[in-house]
Amino acid sequence: MSVEILDGRTVQSFVEDERDFNSCVDARFAALDADRDGRLSYAEMACELAALRVREAHFGADELAELYGALFARFDRDGDGAVGPDEFRAEMREVMLAVASGLGALPVQMVVEEGSLLRRAVDRELAAAAAAAMAA
Repeated sequence: MSVEILDGRTVQSFVEDERDFNSCVDARFAALDADRDGRLSYAEMACELAALRVREAHFGADELAELYGALFARFDRDGDGAVGPDEFRAEMREVMLAVASGLGALPVQMVVEEGSLLRRAVDRELAAAAAAAMAA
């Protein structure tokens, strides 16, 4: 983890770079797809949902299970009980654009986890700034 300064534009420009964004999301999908069947079951996504760090201390056990179920249902857009790569990519896009909107235009300091999509967005922006400085 590291503390970074970012704003909504950092995240939005990353999402808008479809090749880079999709590559990162597809890699995350592949990492979660334990049985390599090209679809994510609820059990396979449970680790990702747990990474949200919502604990039973914040909600009761039943409420937490309901929350995780609702989140899984958002990803499982066709309701077939599994999340395909296109569903995963589309929902991650919506999540990241919501993060961008929530951050807004003013820079904020935020703890960013290694390997996260936010980390990739920050790294992408830092690389672009370094390239611009070298070109100047």
